[in-house]
Order: sequence, then C-alpha cells, then structure tokens
Amino acid sequence: APLPDNATPVQAMSHRLKTKDGRARYALRKQTIEPVFGIIKSVMGFRRFSLRGLKKVTGEWTLVCLAWNLKRLAVLRPQ
Repeated sequence: APLPDNATPVQAMSHRLKTKDGRARYALRKQTIEPVFGIIKSVMGFRRFSLRGLKKVTGEWTLVCLAWNLKRLAVLRPQ
C-alpha cells in the first residue's frame, strides 16, 4: 500500500523496511561507515572525549578524523 502524505518519520521508515529494496539499502549501513568507528575505538584507542562543550568536542572529533585519514593515507601510499 502507498505511504500516506501525513506519515510520521517512524511510519515512513517502517514502510521502507517492509520492501525488499528498503531492507537491502538499510543493510548497507553495516558495511559502509560503522567499521571506521570500531577501528577508531579499538586501534586508535579513542573511547571518550577529553573536553566539554559542543564546539570543543567538535574540534576534538575533527582531530581524531584527521588522524584516521592520515593513517589511511600512509597505508594506501607507501613510499
């Protein structure tokens, strides 16, 4: 059945997950981004923020992502 125009976000997601295509697309979440968070936690040892406040935490997370990207560049481009 088609989704009503006034559906809530929960109803829209539920409707999407009832289709074969919707389940397949939702399953892609497992393989695209989430391993990076596991690597940052286990390999790089980053488990909690040291600073407080949204602006400071955003800066700290940016540094962690920068470190991850530099690590990947070093692995992908051996000299």
